[in-house]
Amino acid sequence: MAISIAILDCDLLLHGRGHKTLDRFDIETVSDEFLLTTFGFPREFIYYLVELLKDSLLRRTQRSRAISPDVQILAALGFYTTGSFQSKMGDAIGISQASMSRCVSNVTKALIEKAPEFIGFTRDEATRQQSKEEFYRIAGIPNVMGVVDCAHIAIKAPNADDSSYVNKKGFHSINCQLVCDARGLLLSAETHWPGDNRYPLKKWLMTPVQSPESPADYRYNLAHTTTHEIVDRTFRAIQTRFRCLDGAKGYLQYSPEKCSHIIQACCVLHNISLQSGLDAWTFERTEATDQSGEDIDPTDTVDPEALRVRQELIQNHFS
Repeated sequence: MAISIAILDCDLLLHGRGHKTLDRFDIETVSDEFLLTTFGFPREFIYYLVELLKDSLLRRTQRSRAISPDVQILAALGFYTTGSFQSKMGDAIGISQASMSRCVSNVTKALIEKAPEFIGFTRDEATRQQSKEEFYRIAGIPNVMGVVDCAHIAIKAPNADDSSYVNKKGFHSINCQLVCDARGLLLSAETHWPGDNRYPLKKWLMTPVQSPESPADYRYNLAHTTTHEIVDRTFRAIQTRFRCLDGAKGYLQYSPEKCSHIIQACCVLHNISLQSGLDAWTFERTEATDQSGEDIDPTDTVDPEALRVRQELIQNHFS
């Protein structure tokens, strides 16, 4: 005789049916210090996120007795900044671990919907010129729009054990490519590539001189390294603030697609926080991030026109 199995909603058992959102946690009853240490962000920023995402979150949770947007956001921030679904996190806001997972999924999707509003190259000429001036003040390289690099975010092996996600260090990862401005604001965030990546010299993409010979070559390489450090610092800040992306806390335990979405959501949060006045590098760690994919094609494979552009840059500004 077949035995029926009922899949139960733990929150529904606890709270019953109804037509209102569940107010499990009252943000007004806790201190600013508690919010910052538990969820990684100050009170006013959390209020801003609730206003920004609440319509999307309400659409996603139209079932009876849905979890309120502010509790969903706190649950997601708790995961992003700690990297785990610890029971004490759910206990703090009054939801189960299963509900924590659903909240993270809902908030991640809501943040990705907002990505075009917060991540992108500006089309405003005055802002573009200001960005160039900020980069020039760093190390004297003119006309820089942004700096680019990749970092590998560790993930669990896909179910099919897809070898394309194994990087040259031997672990499964998402190759995350970021472009940022001089303040650490992300201009582009590509978070869906497996494997490694190589950066060729292009007329629009300047790489270091692989075999410097003249003093000007060395000065250019030093300026390049100093300018490039901005994107390295940005990576470190993001991985430090959002511990779910830090391999030291363990691999992201999801499919590559969901891992990609979580990384993208954290990138959106990084920009939202920066544009809200929070310091991009407040939580920056000091050790260098392992940039497994930072390879550059040898110069003999480079477009001669790109070589000419770089050489003119070196002669005009570093000789």
